[in-house]
Amino acid sequence: LDAGTGSRLSPLTDLTPKCRLPVSEISNLERLIHSHHVHNYKRLVIVVGHQDDSIRNFLGTRAGGMEITYITSPLYKTTNNIYSLWLASKVIEEPFLLIESDLVFDPEALKNMLYPDRIAVARLQPWMNGTTVTINSRQEIDAFHDSACKHDDNHYKTVNIYSLSSNTWQLVRERLNHHISNNMVNGYYETVFEDMVNEGCLSFTPVFFDADSWYEIDTIADLRAAEQVCGLHHRPSFPATNPVLNNPKGQIRLPVIGRRIRGSHGQSGGKVPTQMISVPRNNSF
Repeated sequence: LDAGTGSRLSPLTDLTPKCRLPVSEISNLERLIHSHHVHNYKRLVIVVGHQDDSIRNFLGTRAGGMEITYITSPLYKTTNNIYSLWLASKVIEEPFLLIESDLVFDPEALKNMLYPDRIAVARLQPWMNGTTVTINSRQEIDAFHDSACKHDDNHYKTVNIYSLSSNTWQLVRERLNHHISNNMVNGYYETVFEDMVNEGCLSFTPVFFDADSWYEIDTIADLRAAEQVCGLHHRPSFPATNPVLNNPKGQIRLPVIGRRIRGSHGQSGGKVPTQMISVPRNNSF
């Protein structure tokens, strides 16, 4: 899913989708393609919205050995990820892996997600926020909890990677249809999962991601912190298809304001010196 504006990363995302921003000189989009290629995926469905031409022109119709299907969200400025997933439901019938485009992770971490009805989770760290889950004695997810819930050692952060079986996907699609038909387009698909788990009609098995193997990028501070996470400095095995990436004259430099950030272990790091980050000059590639 990559339809959002990434407003908390402005001005870097004003003319560039969030997935095109470089992390240690490699964009999230390249990392995601590489991760899928490593695990022999054959088809990629991307829900786009903000600066969608940048993604389409960069990837084309095939990348990393995968056929690419694009779904355009016309309401990306006023809707949330539940609407994006509902749009994707129109073209997905088979089991699949659901991934948010603002994640940076070690491709090897996906190997245990290649089974039906799995959810990626991580032990809570001080830098993490958002939806959490609890796990029962059968090693299944027994509840989803929103960010307002008081957390303890039994709570795990959702990484926002899910594998869905065909049967589960059909049930989820019915719930998505209900939400969208009732104009509930500003919510999160996790609310659908939460309801289904509470009702006993969905069972997720957790896959544990080490805190040093992934990072979620929502802000400029996250972008800098993600570069420090070990295991994320891999380079795709196939060449970049975008010549602008390798052309300094085709890039501009924007300042990143020095600030304190959270390190990869959740510790408060030192002040990051003012530095420069390269972003594409425009969205035409």
